[in-house]
Amino acid sequence: MEQILSILHGLKPAMLMVVVQVVFAGVNVLYKLAENDGMSSKVMVAYRFIFASAVMIPLALVVERKRPKLTWTVLLQAFFCGLLGGSLSQNLYIVSMTLTSATFVSAMTNLIPGITFIVAVTIGLEKVGFGTMAGKAKVLGTLIGIGGAMLLTFYKGVQINTGSVHLDLVHHQHHGAASSYSSHPSSAHHLWGALLALGSCISYALWLNVQAKMGEKYPCYYSSTALTCIMAAIQSTVFALCLEKDWSQWKLGWNVRLLTVAFAGILGSGLMFSLVAWCVRLKGPLYASVFNPLLLVLVAFAGSFFLEENLYLGSIMGAVLIVMGLYIVLWGKGKEMEMKKMNELVSSIKSVTSNRAIQVIVTSNDATSTVSNNDNNSINVASKIPSNK
Repeated sequence: MEQILSILHGLKPAMLMVVVQVVFAGVNVLYKLAENDGMSSKVMVAYRFIFASAVMIPLALVVERKRPKLTWTVLLQAFFCGLLGGSLSQNLYIVSMTLTSATFVSAMTNLIPGITFIVAVTIGLEKVGFGTMAGKAKVLGTLIGIGGAMLLTFYKGVQINTGSVHLDLVHHQHHGAASSYSSHPSSAHHLWGALLALGSCISYALWLNVQAKMGEKYPCYYSSTALTCIMAAIQSTVFALCLEKDWSQWKLGWNVRLLTVAFAGILGSGLMFSLVAWCVRLKGPLYASVFNPLLLVLVAFAGSFFLEENLYLGSIMGAVLIVMGLYIVLWGKGKEMEMKKMNELVSSIKSVTSNRAIQVIVTSNDATSTVSNNDNNSINVASKIPSNK
């Protein structure tokens, strides 16, 4: 029983990151529904982080009453976390989804592990370690995952009939020019949407690394998430107020708009950001980013079952490669953690051995010397000299 509990405890970061991707997939579906309802993307992002702040602030005050001192460095890091992981990345993400499609943008998010790995190596949070099996596994797994995501997106193959629950969640009603781009995107809009999606991936990858640095100085997951959401709410609200002139966009009723911003804010940004911050602190930014390919798998299958989208052989093959790459990276990261613990243990043993105390005892008997080791890692040197009688 203890062994099973130990295994489950070791799998906890992986299971929680899978939950994060499931919630993010739900956010993608709701984004699409709100967009088809005509909701402004800028207002959507602003409300998302307003809801997130409203939930995370009291939660942080209740759960984490003892917190480190809030310094200007932490506030600056929170500002960039809110910008990179919140307002900037989400605005770029939603606009790129409008100009292209949800599946395409989900596929682009699979560039995040590679970008995160490059940034983490550059700033010293990760080591490539090509000379070790762990290092080769991390690089190989990342490439396999990205390749699988690209295969899932760009190769169709034979269509697979999986059935559908026939829920007409998207009523195929498009409001405004932005939605018409989503229905019939031109090559120019598609290219612009791809560039915005790439910018969102770079922003998210930078956020994971900044979050890792912030976690070192301020290891309070709920409080750091609350600070991030506050910064993102301020930034995205100012951005929306400056650019969105239609005040009716800010009205929320008991409809899909309220459901979208509440779900995306409370779960997608509030609680899930806390889980990501905890995982980044425990396992590093690369570990958290390698779960992003699961988002595309979940969106593809959700689209097949709930939105009556077609599922092809290429989707299945890409999903298999994504899972393979994920497990290879996790294996490499696990081996790296084992080697790190082993090296720390060896270093501590060497430190204790080299720093043993030397005790010199001088007596006035005959001139003989003995050296002995006692049991408490000290060396006793007993020197006997003749007395001057």
